[in-house]
Amino acid sequence: MGVMTVIPATIRPANTSREETKDNIQKIKVAAYCRVSTDTDEQASSYETQINHYTDYISQHPNWELAGIYADDGISATNTKKRVEFNKMIDACMEGRIDLVITKSISRFARNTLDCLKYVRMLKERQIPVLFEKENINTCDSKGEVMLTIMASLAQQESESISKNVKMGLRYRYQQGKIQINHRWFLGYTKDSEGKLVIVPKEAEIVKRIYREYLNGSSLVQIKKSLEADGIPNGAGHLKWGTNNIQQILTNEKYIGDALLQKTITIDILNKKRIKNDGRDTQYYIKDNHEAIISRDIFDMVQEEMEKRKKIIQENGNYSGRTILANIITCACCGKHYQTAHWYVRGHRIVWRCITRLKNGRKADCTNRTVSDEKMKSAVIEAINKFLADKADVIARLQDDIKTGIITNVNCVVKELDNKIEALQQQLIHVMDEGRDGTDILEQLDILKKQRAELFEEKIEERAARQKRLLEYLMKQDGQIDEYDDILVRRLVEKIVIGKKR
Repeated sequence: MGVMTVIPATIRPANTSREETKDNIQKIKVAAYCRVSTDTDEQASSYETQINHYTDYISQHPNWELAGIYADDGISATNTKKRVEFNKMIDACMEGRIDLVITKSISRFARNTLDCLKYVRMLKERQIPVLFEKENINTCDSKGEVMLTIMASLAQQESESISKNVKMGLRYRYQQGKIQINHRWFLGYTKDSEGKLVIVPKEAEIVKRIYREYLNGSSLVQIKKSLEADGIPNGAGHLKWGTNNIQQILTNEKYIGDALLQKTITIDILNKKRIKNDGRDTQYYIKDNHEAIISRDIFDMVQEEMEKRKKIIQENGNYSGRTILANIITCACCGKHYQTAHWYVRGHRIVWRCITRLKNGRKADCTNRTVSDEKMKSAVIEAINKFLADKADVIARLQDDIKTGIITNVNCVVKELDNKIEALQQQLIHVMDEGRDGTDILEQLDILKKQRAELFEEKIEERAARQKRLLEYLMKQDGQIDEYDDILVRRLVEKIVIGKKR
């Protein structure tokens, strides 16, 4: 067995019976808390009485010393925020200037069970006992532990009752269209004298800039750096932005004048822990609640762009805010995305190459072509111009789709797919009954089911809105384009596939 060294404890817990030595008497710093009458004359006499009482009480213990008497009036003591003396005492405890707190009773110490439990636990963590004279309880002994357990149970019941009443009140207000929105750190809005949201013009321009830069292709990180470079403060007044903050601005329905209520819910009543309301409780959506900063069309376009970027990240592993081409060019050989590379043979050239080839070089299974940046952009311009040359036919088809209704078209396609799926399922049952292999049929079923699912991946309303925006753009577009425009490509091109070498 090895040598064991005993390391004695160096910190002694605060308690009501500290040891005394002849050379060094450790005094316990004791504070008293009380509530006194609200009447001015009575308050003065009551305060004097309290001082005399606790001065005498503490002097009876040779190892105690008075660390202060804290007294609040009866009215202010019903609210923790207004209990100035109580809060001073708690601060003194946290700073180590008080070792023990004495109070007449639990009802005098706290306004309710939950409040009492909160502060008793806070002090106990610092090993500071609270002595309740009337109940003869020391919160740091075994009897105090039992008391805390009972109090916790009572506090739970009390809080649940209060929470239930508050929820009922809030739901009633929500159903009446009356809402409460915290605007303290809400960029773009403040509240008027009636409590309604009103636009702050200077802040609203920042919100519009964020939406504009996002639709122009900037990533969240690029927008963050752009705002910080220009010294623009966020809703909290800080010059440092977070990408989560920008994401919230881009998805907050309040910027289009609406309000979604009860986005979060409390799951732990005692600790006030809140989580996102993922369907566990009722939500209320109020349309046109206040003046909008962002139009609905712009907002919808941003949500569509977010979905696109999610798919790009799933396929490519990242999103490039530098150029849209890095997000939409794919390889027909291996299915991976293309990225730019710099070639310095016979001068400097920028080329587009499949990621598989860039990572694995000559060892790559993919041998698909490399395309110069000039040729790539030239091909994109040519394709867009061909599309614009046929714009009369495209406009006619779009107008017909919008007129007849895209929902009807989708429903027809779904019904057709359902009929095919049902026929294949019957065919599969027949094949299986005969003991034959049904692999081919299963593969066909998978393809049809995926096609059906894809129809509902995008919201039908969003698809209709996108068609309408495309129609509006084509109606305004006059002639063909001469230069590559990244913003135009974002609007018109969803995917570019580089074919295999021939």
